[in-house]
Amino acid sequence: QVQLLESGGGLVQAGGSLRLSCATSGRSFQDAVMGWFRQIPGKEREFVGAIKWIDSIDYYANYADAVKGRFTISRDNAKTTVYLQMNSLKPEDTAMYYCAAAFSITYVTLSSQYEYWGQGTQVTVSS
Repeated sequence: QVQLLESGGGLVQAGGSLRLSCATSGRSFQDAVMGWFRQIPGKEREFVGAIKWIDSIDYYANYADAVKGRFTISRDNAKTTVYLQMNSLKPEDTAMYYCAAAFSITYVTLSSQYEYWGQGTQVTVSS
């Protein structure tokens, strides 16, 4: 069974950091575009960032302007877990964060183009 499982969310003060994890299973996601989205109740899912590895070292990455310079996507050496490192967190970063994957994609910022989704992990940033 193909699965994306997020973890690492929680409550943090403004200015703090969190690292979210997205553990993949059921198939290899080494060649997929891995994306992170977030959503608050009543709003549409918002693009946070996405990455596509070319090889073990090189990659393409795209981040939303709201998180650029603060958030970074990476993965472990086994290439089964993707991380979202979030630094300098702000109250407006409070949301449910979702990991997503796609093997055929045109616009990495569009949630509708992702095939696989995790269940989400809540991030709350207090002021």
